[in-house]
Amino acid sequence: MNIQNKTAIVTGASRGIGLAIAKALVNEGVTIAGWSRTPPEEFSHEHFHHIKADLTIEESVETAFQSTIETLGDSIPILINNAGMGYRGVMEEMPSDKWRQLFDLNVHGIFYTTKRIIPLMKKEKGGHIINIGSGAGTNGIAGMSAYCGTKYAVNGITESLHQELRDFGVKVSCLSPGSVDTGFSESNKNKLQPEDLAASVVHMLKCPQNFHYTDVQVRPLQP
Repeated sequence: MNIQNKTAIVTGASRGIGLAIAKALVNEGVTIAGWSRTPPEEFSHEHFHHIKADLTIEESVETAFQSTIETLGDSIPILINNAGMGYRGVMEEMPSDKWRQLFDLNVHGIFYTTKRIIPLMKKEKGGHIINIGSGAGTNGIAGMSAYCGTKYAVNGITESLHQELRDFGVKVSCLSPGSVDTGFSESNKNKLQPEDLAASVVHMLKCPQNFHYTDVQVRPLQP
């Protein structure tokens, strides 16, 4: 896809991986609707538009969607479902509200957002949805059952959507990193950087129309 002068929604764009993706896409000439509860603290650009959204609440997502259409139009060929959170804790000690919170954001947020964008992409017979998954979506991790469960769900959603939308010219991909330096776990000099993931997203988006990454896993060389 030629992404210059295109419009993209990036969720969770206030910091970390989402902000790095937004910056990388702006540098490629993409206009960004950055959906998050709060705007980035130290980033502004004429082609970056913060749209307030709480992805755990469908009414908030609908408001953000309508605001995006009013601000940037109804041609949105790029959707990066990045927003997510993690929580460590063995199952029997996990507060139920934390379990629900993870699924509300990491899984239901993708549903609320993507269902609104699909008709726009179908209408234009093209587009690319990239869901940011995790290595925890293919490997269970002790003490992270809720997080792993949400990321396994992201993989399944991505694979199903790929099959639903491929005949409409719409790509659906999952980018699953290993350890990324976002503050979720202890710092490690060998962790991937958010900018590494952003470069992967740009590469995936710019591939030829008939070339499609469905499931991309990236890891630090020396974890």
